[in-house]
Amino acid sequence: MQPNAQALTGSARTKALAALALGALGVVYGDIGTSPLYAVQVTFGEQGIPVSVENVLGVLSLIFWSLVLVVSLKYVVFIMRADNKGEGGIMALMALAQRGAHGNARLRRVIVVLGLFGASLFYGDGVITPAVSILSAVEGVKVAAPALDRFVVPITLVIVVGLFAVQKRGTATMGAMFGPIMMVWFATLAALGVYQIVQQPQVLYALNPWHAVVFFRDNGAHAFLALGGVVLCLTGAEALYADMGHFSKQPIRIAWFGYVSPALVLNYFGQGALLMHQPDAVSNPFFLMAPESLLYPMIALATVATIIASQAVITGAFSMTREAIQLGFAPRMAIKHTSKETQGQIFLPWVNSILMILILGAVLGFRSSANLAAAYGIAVTGTMAVSTCLACVVARRIWGWNRVLVAVLGLLFLIVDLAYFSANAIKIEHGGWFPLVLGLVSFLVMSTWRKGRELVVRELRQGGIALEPFIESVVAHPPLRVPGTAVFLTANVNAVPNAMLHNLKHNKVLHERNILMTVETLDVPTAEYGERTEITALGHEFYRVVLRYGFSEEPDIPMSMQNCEAKGLGFDMMDTTFFLSRENVIASAGRGMPIWRDKLFAFLTRNASPATAFFRIPGNRMIELGTQVEI
Repeated sequence: MQPNAQALTGSARTKALAALALGALGVVYGDIGTSPLYAVQVTFGEQGIPVSVENVLGVLSLIFWSLVLVVSLKYVVFIMRADNKGEGGIMALMALAQRGAHGNARLRRVIVVLGLFGASLFYGDGVITPAVSILSAVEGVKVAAPALDRFVVPITLVIVVGLFAVQKRGTATMGAMFGPIMMVWFATLAALGVYQIVQQPQVLYALNPWHAVVFFRDNGAHAFLALGGVVLCLTGAEALYADMGHFSKQPIRIAWFGYVSPALVLNYFGQGALLMHQPDAVSNPFFLMAPESLLYPMIALATVATIIASQAVITGAFSMTREAIQLGFAPRMAIKHTSKETQGQIFLPWVNSILMILILGAVLGFRSSANLAAAYGIAVTGTMAVSTCLACVVARRIWGWNRVLVAVLGLLFLIVDLAYFSANAIKIEHGGWFPLVLGLVSFLVMSTWRKGRELVVRELRQGGIALEPFIESVVAHPPLRVPGTAVFLTANVNAVPNAMLHNLKHNKVLHERNILMTVETLDVPTAEYGERTEITALGHEFYRVVLRYGFSEEPDIPMSMQNCEAKGLGFDMMDTTFFLSRENVIASAGRGMPIWRDKLFAFLTRNASPATAFFRIPGNRMIELGTQVEI
């Protein structure tokens, strides 16, 4: 019976992998899977490159080898090894690289700046992806009925508003359909491509990289600038790594090598085959590949696919913002769970509103996918270059790879990344400024919040009273002790919390038992059970409690306090009062940051979500005391 059991186990494992790979199709590959809608069109259209057989072979060769080098080799094989306890994404990679730079303060600062820059560009990508993807799909109506051109932008705006309106309901219901729909989408991409390739099989010569060399030789500077269009075939590559925590490496790799990559290559080569015998199809080669009778179904399917691609980017923005909050790079925000079964399904109202406004503005401002494509490449290539640098730090300092091997790999990937970035940098005045401005604003907000919190903690520590002498004075001159437990949240474990001092000064009492509680965020996605809680008895019914969470977890202080009972410190929540100190930040010149950043931090502090909601503290068990901090 043992062989049968093993066979059953293998069968169940195969089914589980297949289910995860199908789910990855719907969530991970939506962005890169909709790139054929515009990549070839933009590459030829922007630079005015003649649609000749040799130029078509050169562009296709660039697209094919870009997919091989950047997506297959760099992301799927190399960067996906850099998982932070199974989690991926720019924030997880930054935390992992910081761990590798332990003891090197200068390198850690560089890693933080790089990580924030990459995360900021990701927000720019989160704005541009829905705009350019949905616009490119809706533009298919111009192929079917040119008179409907004026309705493209209004239809796009309606779809965007509808997409963000349903975010608060969660993606559980839609997510169940994403995988099968994208499976049909990639099958359609492959079928359209094969149909055209059969008619022009010589297009397969583009598999030879020599055609890319000839393309550069014949077109010179125009060929280099064409990289700004070719890079659009790579949009969404970062999602393979960012969503690794949802599906794990193996299903994502199986889906890429077994289904997605072949479908994309066949479709790109099919568009090239069409251009070989019909050069005027360059106006929209994707939709012109489809038979006329299937054009409207193709437009509908493409629109659904782009909505799915947009959903993945929006969900990624929610997840990354939560990680940024936990790691101390963003102010607290309201986080709502949209599923009782799946912890990762969250909704951030503030982020949702800002993204929708920016995307609507991008659609109204640029009005076509071709115009937006100029802005797209900057965000994508900038994030790719940052990921390369951070992954090389991990390879050298965490994995212990040979420095020559790391240098060679890093140089190879950076040459490709920077070539694409340079080709897009030329388009800054034609739209490339848009993601840079978005990225700059995001970077300033995150860096200002981080620095401002450091200044506040420094000021509080300088004005704080040492804890041990305070306890000794309380024992020597005991105040009135009232029944119950008081929990004081504090960032400084060695000083008396301001809330405790205010309570003693104004109410003239202390509780029978006093807990000084500190919440720490680790540089891993989830904390191990043994490190979640640390309890130190300070004597005379004073206790120091440190609660630790991973950057992908959400703090739940009442739940963590229940777990303290196993370590000998039980709590009766009906007999426990939480004391919080809310800082009123006053901006002042010449102390910490420039005055405008001090004022920005003060604004962010005033508008941050209250600690009660963020830490899930019952509002009827809390007393909040204010304190003024000048930075």
